[in-house]
Amino acid sequence: MARVSSKKPRDTLPIDPMPARVDPCLATLVAKPPKGPDWAYEVKWDGYRIAIYIEPGRARILTRGGCDWTERFPTIVDDARRLAVKTAIFDGEAVVLDDKGRSDFRMLQRALGRLPSAVEAGAIVFYAFDLLYLDGRDLRRLPLRERRRLLEPLVAGRGGAVRLSEEVQADGEEFYRVACAHGLEGIIAKHVEKPYRSGRGEWWQKITCKRRDSFVVIGFEPSTVPGHTGRLLLAARNGADLVYVGGCGTGWSHDLSRALRSLLEGMVAKTPAVSLRRKNAVFTEPVLVAEVEYRAWTDDGKLRHASFEGIRQRADEASVFDMASLRV
Repeated sequence: MARVSSKKPRDTLPIDPMPARVDPCLATLVAKPPKGPDWAYEVKWDGYRIAIYIEPGRARILTRGGCDWTERFPTIVDDARRLAVKTAIFDGEAVVLDDKGRSDFRMLQRALGRLPSAVEAGAIVFYAFDLLYLDGRDLRRLPLRERRRLLEPLVAGRGGAVRLSEEVQADGEEFYRVACAHGLEGIIAKHVEKPYRSGRGEWWQKITCKRRDSFVVIGFEPSTVPGHTGRLLLAARNGADLVYVGGCGTGWSHDLSRALRSLLEGMVAKTPAVSLRRKNAVFTEPVLVAEVEYRAWTDDGKLRHASFEGIRQRADEASVFDMASLRV
């Protein structure tokens, strides 16, 4: 009878040199969660993607692009040194949580900013969702379910700066609905049988919850295509005034791009509705309102990942986004 080994998968792997850097696995944006028993789900954190590299005597933090941000996350580095590992690479997200436990990108920006802020760098926590290397062994060739099995005992249940991003075995559509209802950024779906592969692929998928509001159109930037719209310039209410909140340059068809350009050229203003200088901008009378989907706000009050949904006449002020709601 064959002898069954009691060794765990981690113990049977060959010794591997620790990589100086691993390009991250990136999720592909899809419209709805995948179905099936081979998929697990996590909250999509709204922060900075980073990796922690732990070696004897030191811990480093590298960004998605490979920049060394070790000095910017002192609390995470200090907590990572206490983990029961000799060498390891943790993949995850640095976030700041609001009072409801949701990741808030604007709060993270303030914590990392140079200006005085009520949000300190110590408020930043790291949610680990993958383990790529552990005590001399490269784990990237293992399926996700095995990597998670090794990751969880190291960080689960911790309340410090290094925590576990919980994996949920559930119906993807229901989890997505609940996540959006609670004001989260979205969810991530991961195939539990796939190894870790750098770059973007279908084995990790992201499904985002989008926000939708109305903003005053104050101008546009022409497209490089003659006769077309390159970008709408948008404003929100700020008391009795308007304030520039960025723009959107996606969400319209070829024909609609041309129609918008024709419409806006018929209402060019002599002076801008807001104090703004932008090269090549054409300012218009603030009489139209654009419906815009977007992911979140930056710390300086600009829309993130805005996409055009429709346009209408500016009938009343109540429908226009009020910046005071960001300060509630």
